[in-house]
Amino acid sequence: VQLQASGGGVVQAGGSLRLACTASASGKRFKVNSFAWYRQGPGMEREFVADGRHRYADSVDGRFDFLRFSDENTVYLQMNKLRPEDTAVYYCSGNVWTPAEGSTDYWGQGTQVTVSS
Repeated sequence: VQLQASGGGVVQAGGSLRLACTASASGKRFKVNSFAWYRQGPGMEREFVADGRHRYADSVDGRFDFLRFSDENTVYLQMNKLRPEDTAVYYCSGNVWTPAEGSTDYWGQGTQVTVSS
């Protein structure tokens, strides 16, 4: 199972970005039970950002939206009103079921978001 995160970049404070995360499994059967977004800022520990139950970290609540459309294997993180302190590597994680391993947690490779002041 692979989780591919994309959409990071450099944006000015107050701007917006939309990250995407897509799960795949090289043609094997799988089902995503849940997705979540995390981030790790410079010199900081990885922290929770948002999940598919629309739970949000206090620091992003009201500015970020966890989005999911018709493709059940892709989710998005819409980030609005970005602040310099949102600068981090953003990771998606997923709890994914496969016939061989059952339900397992997986992590994507991360995508860099840099917010300039």
